[in-house]
Amino acid sequence: MTDAAFPEMPYSSWWETRDTLHRFAQVVGKVRLAAAPRRNHWWNVPFHLTGRGLTTRPMGRDPVFAIDFDLLDHRLDLSTATGVRHSFSLPGLSVAAFHARLLHALEAAGVEVGIAHPYPFDLPDSGRPFADDTEHAAYDPAAVTRYWQVLGQVNLLLEEFAGEWSGKTSPVHHFWHTFDIAVTRFADTSADVPAGADAVTGEAYSREVISSGFWFGDDAFPEPAFYSYTAPEPDGLSGEPLRPDAARWAERGGSHLAVLRYDDARALPDPHGAVLEFWDSAYRAGARRSPWDYTRFDCPGGVTDPRV
Repeated sequence: MTDAAFPEMPYSSWWETRDTLHRFAQVVGKVRLAAAPRRNHWWNVPFHLTGRGLTTRPMGRDPVFAIDFDLLDHRLDLSTATGVRHSFSLPGLSVAAFHARLLHALEAAGVEVGIAHPYPFDLPDSGRPFADDTEHAAYDPAAVTRYWQVLGQVNLLLEEFAGEWSGKTSPVHHFWHTFDIAVTRFADTSADVPAGADAVTGEAYSREVISSGFWFGDDAFPEPAFYSYTAPEPDGLSGEPLRPDAARWAERGGSHLAVLRYDDARALPDPHGAVLEFWDSAYRAGARRSPWDYTRFDCPGGVTDPRV
């Protein structure tokens, strides 16, 4: 890996832009939540990557439509299966202005969809409607392009990691609510949903899971990092060894995350191999402790044919 592939991405250099882009993503994400067909574990809700940014993929019925973030030209594109297209530029918009333009684009394209709760999810300003948010308006195109470059590289790493296992696996997808990208492996075992858990959490964690991913940092952990967690967390997980040596267990929200800092990975001779080694070591730590029959689904090189 080179600096061009994994460029510097300090949280402090773009947090204001990140906060704006995160809320843009949540506005579009709530449209996707309303218009996409339901899938198990809410796999219908996250975004997927394109060659230029992010997409909701096709959704709706009459008309079928998709919304794409073009993060190279820095535009939002809404298109329908009937050929209608509406596009607008992202730099310079506040969240309120972005929300208004998206609603106008939907109306102009003949798409009737409502956002059930047009407020940020699990963010400090979750009590303020998108329509009233004129505070978040920072948009540094260079920083957003770096974000896209990093996201694209991590997406490919997660696709490679996903290919090493043939059990039930989620798509590699970008979560707009938490602003991370991840892939999740599922056991056949049902999980006891914690008492008082909301319906979203209950569906997401109705089976034992081990999730691997990357996030760009937040106020609680202000730096980008690769991560893995096992849910429900088995006893003794944080005592399991991780690879490479720079990886560690971190306590977060009463549970433990396996964490490999982005800058620590960049500093290694083979960042690509180190990240894959990290996710594999964290997965096997969780699988051993749970315990899963994980060797049954090992799929070296993405091949299941025993002759190969």
